[in-house]
Amino acid sequence: MVALTAWDTGQAAGPVDTTPVVARTVGADDTRALAGALASLCRVGDVVLLAGDLGAGKTTFAQGFGRALGVVERITSPTFTLVQQYPCEDPVVRTVLHADVYRLDHLSEVVDLGLSELVEDGAVALVEWGDVVAPVFGEGTLVVRLEAGRSDSADSADTAGTDPVADDAVDEPRLVTVSAGSGNSAGAGTGTNAAPDAADTGLWAHRWPEVRRALEPWAVRP
Repeated sequence: MVALTAWDTGQAAGPVDTTPVVARTVGADDTRALAGALASLCRVGDVVLLAGDLGAGKTTFAQGFGRALGVVERITSPTFTLVQQYPCEDPVVRTVLHADVYRLDHLSEVVDLGLSELVEDGAVALVEWGDVVAPVFGEGTLVVRLEAGRSDSADSADTAGTDPVADDAVDEPRLVTVSAGSGNSAGAGTGTNAAPDAADTGLWAHRWPEVRRALEPWAVRP
C-alpha cells in the first residue's frame, strides 16, 4: 500500500518509486470518478489493461474513463464485438478503444485485433481481461485490477453481453490496484530518473508521481 505522507514530485535524483497504488471506492459512481482521474493523465498511444473477476467493475471503470475524455455515447461491454470505438470530445485523444479479450484463446488472436496500431492514430485503449495477454502490448502499459464483493448491474454486461441500466446506487466498495506494467521501470539500467530517452517518455513510470496524486482521494492508507 502507498503511504501518503510524502508525495514524490519526480524531481529528485534517484529511481522513481512505482509502488502500486491501492485505492478503495464506495460504489459505481465513485469507481467512475477514480477512472476519470486516471484518464486525465493518459496520452495518445496508452494501453490500459483492466483485470478482475466477472462483475468486478471493469466496464464501470471504462465508462468513467471515457466520460472524462468526452465520450458522449454510453460505454457498454464489448464481450461479443471484441472492440468498440468511441469518439472523444477531447483536444488530444480522438478515440477511446474498448476491447474485451475474454473469449480469445490465443495471443495471436489478440494481435490480430490491431490495437497496438490503432492507438497510434490519436487513440487510447482499455482492454478488459488484458492482464492475461499483457505480452502482446509490450512495454509501458498501465494495469488496473478491480475487486468486488458482488457484481453491479453496470458491469454485469461482462457476462451477459447486454446493455442493462447502470445501477448508480450500488454502494459496495471496490478495491482498485493501479500498477505500472512490464517495462515501466524509469531509468532502467541506470537506476536513476534522469531525463528519459524520447522512446521512454510515454512510460507510466514517468507519470507515477501524478498518478499517486490523482488517486490520493481514494488511496488506502497503510
